[in-house]
Amino acid sequence: MATEIRVRFAPSPTGKLHVGGARTALFNWAYARGRGGKFLLRIEDTDPERSTKEFEVAILEGLRWLGLEWDEGPDVGGPHAPYHQSLRIERHREYAQRLAAMGRAYRCFCSRERLEELSKQQEAAKERLAYDGLCRRLAKEDSDRRAAAGEPFVVRFAVPEGETRFLDHVRGDCVFQNAEVEDWVMVRSDGNPTYNFVVVCDDIDMRITHVFRGEEHLVNTPKQVLLYRAFDAQVPEFGHLPLMLGTDKKKLSKRTGDTALQDYRDKGFPKAAIVNFLCLQGWAIDGERVVFSVDELVQRFDIKDVQKAGAVFDIDKFVWMAGEYIRHEPLEVLAANCAPFVLRAGLMTAADMDARREWWLSIVTAERERLRTYADIVGRMQYLFSTDSGLAWDEAAVVAARKHENRVVTLQAFHAWLQARVQAAGMSYDPAQTRDAAKAWVTSNGWKIPQLFQPLRLALSGQMGGPDVFDMIAWLGVERALVRIDDAAKRLV
Repeated sequence: MATEIRVRFAPSPTGKLHVGGARTALFNWAYARGRGGKFLLRIEDTDPERSTKEFEVAILEGLRWLGLEWDEGPDVGGPHAPYHQSLRIERHREYAQRLAAMGRAYRCFCSRERLEELSKQQEAAKERLAYDGLCRRLAKEDSDRRAAAGEPFVVRFAVPEGETRFLDHVRGDCVFQNAEVEDWVMVRSDGNPTYNFVVVCDDIDMRITHVFRGEEHLVNTPKQVLLYRAFDAQVPEFGHLPLMLGTDKKKLSKRTGDTALQDYRDKGFPKAAIVNFLCLQGWAIDGERVVFSVDELVQRFDIKDVQKAGAVFDIDKFVWMAGEYIRHEPLEVLAANCAPFVLRAGLMTAADMDARREWWLSIVTAERERLRTYADIVGRMQYLFSTDSGLAWDEAAVVAARKHENRVVTLQAFHAWLQARVQAAGMSYDPAQTRDAAKAWVTSNGWKIPQLFQPLRLALSGQMGGPDVFDMIAWLGVERALVRIDDAAKRLV
């Protein structure tokens, strides 16, 4: 009978959920879901100075927002609880005692001063900086006596001779010479175990079968593989994911873009676009498609298809993809996703949106093609809520309008024409009919369409481009539109 696949995502709650961590979680989740396995969440909170409950809650919320659910974890429980590493310390100490009893670990009484002096000597001799194994040669009786006398010590893993091999599904066969792995500290002098030790203990207890994590952890893997084997435990299958790089080909950092998942959520990137784009950071569904669904991800994802080279986090491509998802959303869904950003900006209230439902939906419909994120709607419709006199103008739009020498004449003439037309119609206004009539009127005056439309767009919105100007007049209302046109004719002299 095949062993059940069990993977885990084990974030440290010392900051917001990094986009690299979100990608790691997605890959683990997709691998398990596509094979009927289990996806576990474990909180590695053994750094009490930097770990906070606030960050933990934010990480869990971010993962759930992405659509990831875990089968076992700190808030859902499971047969291998607790799922907070800090609550498993006694279990870790049991493992340390077992290892010491097996002769695979030893006490090290070397002072900080001696270790610093050793490093200086090795550096001066251009030797590898590593512990020299002095206390490994202590007789057990001497070690027990010094410990009983209260002399402080750490516990080090006794690295055996030979080499360590393991298969990495991303990088292939990996071979490390054990001579290059120092006798590392398993338990600190205060009795608290270190990361490389506890992660193995927890993975053994939770029966983890596959460990997929970032490339930066590859250096730790030989130590951990040796530890699994020391406990005579099954070594998980590994896959070390490529680094996520900025467009400068350096490790993704704040200099080249936001690094936290929450930042992109708060900027209005569609959730589906974030999932899609993160999956492209080192993996592709095939050689052509870049847009695909979560269901397709689950069906097609295989760790063996993840590339080895670093993945460039191209924000321009990300923005393009966000726009693609927005353009394919049903109107009601898109309006609901844009609404929180409009409410947060204070342009409208929820009551306003309900009362002016058709008006609101018509704006979203008209702007859909220009939106790259949900938050863009705020800037696109800001002009509708600005004061009519003294509307802020975009400089490029001003330049375009001033290219037309007769700009003032055309605006003044259109102002009179529109006012008369609406009055003749009993103050009713139809955008489509007015648009056709205005084009005919412009032609009859011997003008070209841009001679009116560019100054008119500036007058109504202050922007270079945007929706149809006759839709804008409908959204503003004819009276406000006439005020803006009159004001623009004066400002463009």
